[in-house]
Amino acid sequence: MNKKFNVGIVGCTGMVGQRFMTLLDGHPWFNVTCLAASPRSAGKTYTEAVGNRWAMDIPMPESMKDMMVLDASNVEEVASKVDFIFCAVDMPKAEIRALEEAYAKAECPVVSNNSAHRGTADVPMIIPELNWQHEAIIHDQRKRLGTKRGFVAVKSNCSLQSYVPALFPLDKFGVKDVLVTTYQAISGAGKTFERWPEMVDNVIPYIGGEEEKSEQEPLKIWGKMENGVIVNATSPAFTAQCLRVPVTNGHFAAVFVRFENKPSKEEIIEIWNTFSGRPQELQLPSAPKQFLKYFEEDNMPQTKLHRDLEGGMTVSLGRLREDSQYDYKFVGLSHNTLRGAAGGAVLLAELLCADGYMD
Repeated sequence: MNKKFNVGIVGCTGMVGQRFMTLLDGHPWFNVTCLAASPRSAGKTYTEAVGNRWAMDIPMPESMKDMMVLDASNVEEVASKVDFIFCAVDMPKAEIRALEEAYAKAECPVVSNNSAHRGTADVPMIIPELNWQHEAIIHDQRKRLGTKRGFVAVKSNCSLQSYVPALFPLDKFGVKDVLVTTYQAISGAGKTFERWPEMVDNVIPYIGGEEEKSEQEPLKIWGKMENGVIVNATSPAFTAQCLRVPVTNGHFAAVFVRFENKPSKEEIIEIWNTFSGRPQELQLPSAPKQFLKYFEEDNMPQTKLHRDLEGGMTVSLGRLREDSQYDYKFVGLSHNTLRGAAGGAVLLAELLCADGYMD
């Protein structure tokens, strides 16, 4: 990539916004030229706006500490400074949808970490290794919006990254029924143990809206493009439970799966360990060399040991074995603020740049 893109982070002060800061500092393709957040942060330096809420385990990037934070609602001002934005705002969904479309209509593409547009039929929701072809729906979205450059593209829910990447490559065997329980880190709620002491030595068996996302969003990833929209698949059938557990980072999943045509265990592991997608083909800067890694040891993968594999962009799998009610069961692990949030969005932006959608 010869060109370097100027980018903005809208929603820069929250947990995912902070993660964007660390990932984009020194990025070979992207140069952060604008930070934006709520009116209460506008007019302050980034250091002043974040205050004592810096939650990353690495220091705040020196290059951005003194950048002035703009008001995210001043769409024209922000859009004039960038080629596209990453969006990770904390607002009601209807307001997020309106804000992201306003940026798109200002001819500023939006790569969103938010859930507000995941159900919009002409907005692609992409895990780059799996359904990158859905980026083509952007042409139809632009027709609806009346834009030449502007569009919205989103990444999926963070919990999906721990099990959908393992199932999607097995589609040729007819993935039929999936039961999944996810064990989700507190950073998924934008929290640290210092800010959420109630989570120490505790499990909360409910995360608002998470089970619905875990059951419905995979159907869009499996969906097909028809007549200018993405039509959700009717199968596989997913059922999910989502628990909050006392872990800083890393979402874990226990998965049970039934197939139309049951593969062998050896076939599944071979597919997992050799699977790659368009990001690996294009050698995108954030793409892991090995997207899926299977561990043979019974006590692997482990959150603390394996969430950071290849910069937190590899999905770790293990404990594949036959089940008495389903065909197989296994476990999966992904880093929720890297592969599952900001890292997945950066990889999506790299894909869209490489394929010409930011030109």
